Amino acid sequence: MPNLTLTNEQVIELVKQLPNEQQIEVFRFLLLQQWGQWESLSRYGADRARLVAQECGQNWDTMTEDEREAFIDEVVHED
Repeated sequence: MPNLTLTNEQVIELVKQLPNEQQIEVFRFLLLQQWGQWESLSRYGADRARLVAQECGQNWDTMTEDEREAFIDEVVHED
């Protein structure tokens, strides 16, 4: 089978021309290709959030979503 070299823009334009079901299939394929890295990064972020919260006398796991957002905002905007 011959090799075809396309630019990223060409590939994107081709995908845009696919029917919705096939676009979803391409999306699912790409998502699964990166899932391991995403899962690893997500675990790392959650572990770091727990550690920083603990260092500040908080318990990440018992915080509500609003409390977590406020805590992150406070940590990000520390001087």
